[in-house]
Amino acid sequence: MDIAFVSNVVYPFVTGGAEKRIHEIGTRLADDGHDITIYGRHFWDGPKEMPFKGMTLRAVSPERELYTGENGQRSITEALEFAKDVIVPLRRHLDEHDVVIASVFPYFPVLATELSTLGSDTPIIVTWHEVWTSYWEDYLGYLAPFGKLTEYLTAHVPQYPIAVSEVTAGRLARIGPDRDRIRTVPNGIDYEQIRNTAPADQGFDVLFAGRLIEDKRVDILLEAFDRVASADVSLGIIGDGPKRGELEVQARGLENADRITFMGFLEEYEDVLAHMRAADVFASPSTREGFGLTYAEAMAADCTVIGADHPDSAADEVIGDGGFLAEPTVADVAAVLERTLGDDRSPINPQRRAKAFDWDHVAEEALEAYTAAITEEW
Repeated sequence: MDIAFVSNVVYPFVTGGAEKRIHEIGTRLADDGHDITIYGRHFWDGPKEMPFKGMTLRAVSPERELYTGENGQRSITEALEFAKDVIVPLRRHLDEHDVVIASVFPYFPVLATELSTLGSDTPIIVTWHEVWTSYWEDYLGYLAPFGKLTEYLTAHVPQYPIAVSEVTAGRLARIGPDRDRIRTVPNGIDYEQIRNTAPADQGFDVLFAGRLIEDKRVDILLEAFDRVASADVSLGIIGDGPKRGELEVQARGLENADRITFMGFLEEYEDVLAHMRAADVFASPSTREGFGLTYAEAMAADCTVIGADHPDSAADEVIGDGGFLAEPTVADVAAVLERTLGDDRSPINPQRRAKAFDWDHVAEEALEAYTAAITEEW
């Protein structure tokens, strides 16, 4: 099978969930003899087109900054530029590919992929990592109607839709394809890599890892930790984002401020894993998770995981009976933290739950979906 992925950013040259998914699935399918091409921006050193880990990288647009503004929002002009640049090269090589896969976010490359395939029989699969609907108002403010319209149009173009969770599939069905047309193929983890990572020498009892934005509700975690922390318990915060300064100010005002450390963004993924391996509890009361990859990673690292029980979060799908859910309030997160720090563990070994999300299994599910689109047996 000849498979093309359209992604403005390419892992590991840019690190993020969507591009890592493409990399992990792509390399595994390439190892199994499939031809994999990634159309992206030229973030790597070397020629515009080159082999990489069994795949072909094809740059159709130059390297460019992805985020803009004080709030760290994704650049709209960047997405538009890449969408414009990918149309002709993809069309020129379209006959080489059996299927084309584009990801949300961003939306414009998906629409450009549709333009590239007009009049052809090559199926397009769209991987939906999130569906925002009303969240656009928080993200774009007065420009929210533009975001909503773009999302709606993307949901209605001809496609074979894949959602990364049942929560995301349900949201997508409310604005576009029928629910029975949407396949669910989760994101994944490299289980053995996590298990083989040595714990950090100086770890933390409680750990958070993620982008420091409003929805992650790190403010709740800080207050909850302060309520239950004893003199020998520590909290580590991995990540950066527009809320970091505000959260650091909040932490400095807490009674247990000296037990809290902001580590910022860690360049090496292995360093994040090492801290997960050293932690006892991983807590992320995030109220919006299209999937929630860090929960699976932390369970594989043998952490007791705490997520938020919220309708906009897929935490319950990922954690299952391998950890705990808390209402996204200071009181409830504090109560669950106190239980877990007191050695109250979940009913099963969290590693067993995490192993179901290993990339080998996810790649198999993805290949089944790609085959179904090609054979029209979706």
